[in-house]
Amino acid sequence: MTPFILFSLLACPLVSAKSRSFNRTSVHHNSQPRITTNSSFVSAAWYAAWHEDDFPPAVVSWDKYTHLTYSFAVTTPDVNTLALVDGSNPEGLPVFVDTAHQNGVKALVSVGGWTGSLYYSTAIGSAKNRTAFVKTITSFATKYALDGIDFEQGIGCNAINPNDTSNFLAFLQEVRADPIGRNLILTAATSIAPWRGPDGNYLTDVTGFAKVLDWIAIMNYDVWGSWSSTVGPNAPLNDTCASVDNQQGSAVTGVALWTAAGMPVNQIVLGVASYGHSFHVDPHDAGNDRGIINAYPPFNASMQPSGDEWDDVPGTDVCGNETGPGGIFNFWGLVEQGFLTLWGTPAYHTTYRFDSCSQTAYVYHEKTSVMVSFDNARAFSAKGQFIRETKLRGFAMWEAGGDLDDILLDAILLDAGKGYVLT
Repeated sequence: MTPFILFSLLACPLVSAKSRSFNRTSVHHNSQPRITTNSSFVSAAWYAAWHEDDFPPAVVSWDKYTHLTYSFAVTTPDVNTLALVDGSNPEGLPVFVDTAHQNGVKALVSVGGWTGSLYYSTAIGSAKNRTAFVKTITSFATKYALDGIDFEQGIGCNAINPNDTSNFLAFLQEVRADPIGRNLILTAATSIAPWRGPDGNYLTDVTGFAKVLDWIAIMNYDVWGSWSSTVGPNAPLNDTCASVDNQQGSAVTGVALWTAAGMPVNQIVLGVASYGHSFHVDPHDAGNDRGIINAYPPFNASMQPSGDEWDDVPGTDVCGNETGPGGIFNFWGLVEQGFLTLWGTPAYHTTYRFDSCSQTAYVYHEKTSVMVSFDNARAFSAKGQFIRETKLRGFAMWEAGGDLDDILLDAILLDAGKGYVLT
């Protein structure tokens, strides 16, 4: 595990990919909330460039965002070079930036990502490399007229160094000392717990990072998935009310850990998910005879369901590991595959549960034995209320294209509080 950043990602179809685009462009601009321009509140999302054919910049609800982050520019063995590969389109990035600026939205690029961060450690691992990498970052930002850079990394075969955390801080400090870098928005996507120091323990003092980053985005998702021992909430708001075995991390615990280490609440953005994880759960494990779904049932990992049309296909990852289907259902995918109605409510042939502890929705289709843990509008509303009550800086959603007709986006904005939205 790299010490400094970790983030980490049926029958009766009701809506096609083509009609999804129509719905986005024809519904979401009508009398829905708009972001105030005189607030420091962050309403952000990542824009997955490899989905631009289905979700082009033209259909983004720009009036509801303050920042949008293009994903990804990836690290390379050459510290002087970033690459736009694996679906990130060099021709598409200028269109994204221009469209954002035309709509008064700040345009960032996320450097790294789950599979694009293999060389972060070496890029910041020496004073010489840090200076070169600062130039690489600032030149890239200048070339594409970017407002900021988001730093992310994840997959397990990255180059690592026990001093990655301190090296990352030194790198960020050098970016801030640069005449271009001092004017960039700098953000980092983080794990639920603070980064680890050279001794392998979580940092107890992150105030140095607070001085150079505009904010961190706590990636409060992928808490449970196909790697887990049971089904569980993908993006739990709270886990302190769960049994000890089921306390794997949540928004509540993440904010508590980061603030205890010295990150101000107004520099914390909550990462929220417009997708869920699926599991194969036999009917006798799924729930009780009253039709109530269990929150943490066992599942058959050898029968991982495929997700929607954006789901990962089986293959080999960048580390050389064989992978199966990801089992990811975007919110629109749950509608398309018949788990939910067009309004985001449970379809008639599915069993539904809303877990009051984690504030997470579950749907189950007994005929296919597929269970999905995901966030619906009610879950996003609860997170909006949490953001307002704890005075967080805002939210960042992975990914903008995962929503349907802004059902999730509108829910979190409306509950984020007075002064954050205009109707």
